[in-house]
Amino acid sequence: MKTPLKFAGFVALFVALSFCALNAQARDVRYFLPVWEVVKTGMASGQLGDDIRFYFGRQEHPQVMEMLSRDVVTNKKTNLTNKSDRGACEWVMLSALIQLQERARKEGGNAVINIKSYYKKRTFSSEKQYECHAGTLVSGVALKGDVVRLRH
Repeated sequence: MKTPLKFAGFVALFVALSFCALNAQARDVRYFLPVWEVVKTGMASGQLGDDIRFYFGRQEHPQVMEMLSRDVVTNKKTNLTNKSDRGACEWVMLSALIQLQERARKEGGNAVINIKSYYKKRTFSSEKQYECHAGTLVSGVALKGDVVRLRH
């Protein structure tokens, strides 16, 4: 039979470990990082082609000839294993842009305009930055934009 003192020690240890686990799971660091660094990297690596243009926030663009899809959302995640927060954010942002690019190609568009960060359905709009969240194990970027065909 366990003594009350041993039982109390076990309960204290359990409670302490529970708080550690909650703190570890609760990490959610919000970053605002430069869009064009990721676009340049994607273009240089060939992962982003020059056939699809990206316009962030209220960035000016040529006249829209046809709206193909409004409010297209991409929500990408990557693990943080062997990656810095920034490295993971750049990786996952590139994945999100690649997904938007593929969607535009599939629909016959040549651009994605009005791109905004859309993490947990909260909008952050900027011509220069995107929002990324880094947790304990995972980093994520969500974007929303309109697939269009622009006048050349």
